[in-house]
Amino acid sequence: MYKFDQNTIQVGISACLIGQQVRFDGGHKQSRFCVDDLGKYVSFRPICPEVAIGMGVPRPTIRLVQEEIIRVKASDDSFDVTDKLTNFAKETSPGLAGLSGYVFCAKSPTCGMERVSVYLPEKNNASRDGVGVFAAQVMKDHPNLPVEESGRLNDTNLRENFVTRVFAYHDWHSKCAEGLTPDLLYRFHARYKYLLMAHNPQIYRSLGQALGRIEGVTPEFQAYYETELMSALKRHASRKNHTNVLQHIQGYFKKQLGSTERQALAESIDKYRTGLLPLLAPITLLRHYLTLYPNDYIASQVYLNPHPEEMQLRYEH
Repeated sequence: MYKFDQNTIQVGISACLIGQQVRFDGGHKQSRFCVDDLGKYVSFRPICPEVAIGMGVPRPTIRLVQEEIIRVKASDDSFDVTDKLTNFAKETSPGLAGLSGYVFCAKSPTCGMERVSVYLPEKNNASRDGVGVFAAQVMKDHPNLPVEESGRLNDTNLRENFVTRVFAYHDWHSKCAEGLTPDLLYRFHARYKYLLMAHNPQIYRSLGQALGRIEGVTPEFQAYYETELMSALKRHASRKNHTNVLQHIQGYFKKQLGSTERQALAESIDKYRTGLLPLLAPITLLRHYLTLYPNDYIASQVYLNPHPEEMQLRYEH
């Protein structure tokens, strides 16, 4: 359905989140972040599974029901759309391989990523441990694809992490589309050194060791690297790890900076470490020093620009 495009970051999204009036009541659940911020840098690919199987707008509400297997039924138990939704998910999901991320609608019996209500037959009490039918299939078929829910994107840490993964995933697949060689992979890994160190130093080291042993890039190694890369980035970068990375980068400037500049950078990093400044403060200072004292290796680091600065995702970290 969606082929990978090196020039366009394609992100799947529940159609209601971009303002399409496809909800059961004829409304929408537009996400201002998705529409106003993320939408400036990605091309959304909207899907509403319920409309896609012909349920119409408006329509009766549906819910997950725990029977022998989890069924998707009308809230009044008057009809069952499990098979239709399951078939739609299985037919549609493989065509999403060109996407670099997906934003699901929270709590939806079709698109909920987690904590979806699952009811007992003919009862109104529910557990909140379900997953939407369509979301479950997409996550199963594309385990490395960055996914997030609309509600969780209100959390600044989750938002920044998701966007970082989306841009990294697209970058990775762009390199794969060029045809990975050991040299290209080494250079990709070098560019991601400090971003990986901030998120998961252990995986960074293990990937480096694995790269040191390869002679060619097999499909198996490519799949292994992708899984480890996305697993590392899914882990949230800690303040301690960020501080360690900032100090590593600081070391590249020790011969160029004057005493006043060195002190200003050291203070900025320490104030970030103690929570007095956001991450953006020392990052901005490092970028400034890069303009004064160019260093190609540091300038190539994705860590300094993992996503567009205009999105202001590092202002609160």
